[in-house]
Amino acid sequence: MKKLNLLWVLLLALLTVFNIDQASARQTTQEDTTAVDMGDIEFTTIGSKEDSIANNIKADTAVAKADSVKTDGKATTAADADNKTKTLWQTFIEGLLGGFLAFLMPCIFPMVPLTVSYFTKRAESRQKGIMKAVIYGLSIIVIYVAVGLIITLAFGSSMLNELSSSGIFNILFFLLLVFFAFSFFGAFEITLPSSFVNKIDKKADNSSGLGGIFFMAASLALVSFSCTGPIIGTLLVQASAKDEILAPAVGMFGFALALALPFTLSAIFPGFLNSMPKSGGWLNSVKVCLGFLELALALKFLSSADLVWHWEWFDREIFLVLWIVIFAMMGFYLLGKLKFSHDSDLAYISVPRLMLAILSLSFAVYMVPGLWGAPLKVLSGLAPPMHTQDFILREHKGAAASTASLDFPKQVKHGDVLPAPHGFNVFFDLDEGVAYAKSVGKPIMLDFTGWTCVNCRKMEDDIWIDETVGKIIRDEYVLIQLYVDERKVKMPADKVHYSKYLKGETNDLGRWNQDFQATKYGANSQPYYVLVDHQLNPLVPAQGAIFDAKKYTAFLQSGVDKFKTINE
Repeated sequence: MKKLNLLWVLLLALLTVFNIDQASARQTTQEDTTAVDMGDIEFTTIGSKEDSIANNIKADTAVAKADSVKTDGKATTAADADNKTKTLWQTFIEGLLGGFLAFLMPCIFPMVPLTVSYFTKRAESRQKGIMKAVIYGLSIIVIYVAVGLIITLAFGSSMLNELSSSGIFNILFFLLLVFFAFSFFGAFEITLPSSFVNKIDKKADNSSGLGGIFFMAASLALVSFSCTGPIIGTLLVQASAKDEILAPAVGMFGFALALALPFTLSAIFPGFLNSMPKSGGWLNSVKVCLGFLELALALKFLSSADLVWHWEWFDREIFLVLWIVIFAMMGFYLLGKLKFSHDSDLAYISVPRLMLAILSLSFAVYMVPGLWGAPLKVLSGLAPPMHTQDFILREHKGAAASTASLDFPKQVKHGDVLPAPHGFNVFFDLDEGVAYAKSVGKPIMLDFTGWTCVNCRKMEDDIWIDETVGKIIRDEYVLIQLYVDERKVKMPADKVHYSKYLKGETNDLGRWNQDFQATKYGANSQPYYVLVDHQLNPLVPAQGAIFDAKKYTAFLQSGVDKFKTINE
């Protein structure tokens, strides 16, 4: 939560500026408008301690004594619970922002006065009108949350995790978001079958009481689908990729809450309706800007597919060039230099609109140094990892070669397929890494990671480049990265076995590593850092992502200290 998704922050800025823009424009213009259950496993994020118990998975006798196993189990459970809470809150806030932006769409915003007027005029008293408006708002929430629950029940956490690390999934979502972007640009409208919408409208007109109000809310959801569909689709795409079973429902709850609040508040406080900006051409400008942001987000999924399938063409430079062009074009659009078919004439550039254009163009300029290898921390986790960069002008701070790594093998197993983070020596095979650690007398850092793991890339791009963190990892540990979604590397016959956790064979490196993490350490989230000795016993409680260099340094140092104490 320290660094909320960049795109949602820009969306919030967009919402604020356009409201201010319209408020200033109202002073000079007068416009009259009318207004799961998946198998026997209950997942947390990829194979929990509870999963291991349910599958009768016993702890390896070499892992630890009984008391240390309990301690590690508590630590793991607490870390997983904290990560789940952060994920759900982040998803809720993203949904909330998406709902406020959907409210500003041309399909919804002008309907507020009409809808509120309907309730206030047909009610016998103001109190009953307010009550009906509240029920209307709650109906909107129920409808959208139901969509999130359907996604949850249909796929479940395990399926969502498999999908999020699938190249096909990422390509399909890339195409879907590009489709949404073109819709926002005005190329076409996404509409539901008119016969279906008309039936709901007719049901709302003929019904009375709570049923009629519910069908009115359903009618709003269907009629406004051409505007809200892309936002809902994007929200569900992001929520589905978070490896948390409740994320789709929580995201839709935030979306529906933000969408329903203005309708309800307008009925309770009529003055709130009068203070709202007039509808007009600015609504189309919001829609187009969202199209630019959808297009930028789509490239993240294309990058994930490139990494999973080892295409090795959509590297960091290409990604940054496209983002630079997209945000520069958005800035020019806000300045009136670009115009789409459904845009109204722009008589002048207001100050708030100018400020947003400056923000967009400045962000484009900010990304330019990244073409020569600048870290660009704001984009960590979104942009492709640094190892895809073809040209780096100079080494990053803390990325200097370690003298302790002079005897490191020139070629490691799977090194031709799996890339090491820039500036680090890494093993990708567990046995090879353990053998090397024994030969040099160092503790081992197991890094359970994945191609599509956003937080893994954030840790490598933001925290590992810290001088102190990088020095400890390079000089004090033998780093073994275990990819849980690597499908290209196949396991030898003597390594393949049936996994109760996966309910299938560990026939590729990713499935073998995933099973190893779940059965050995009772965890399923990535990144997951386990500091172990040469028998793979945890030295200290394992940790997930820690986006604080000092805290992460303390965690790493505690493992070094414990290892030295044991071997004294």
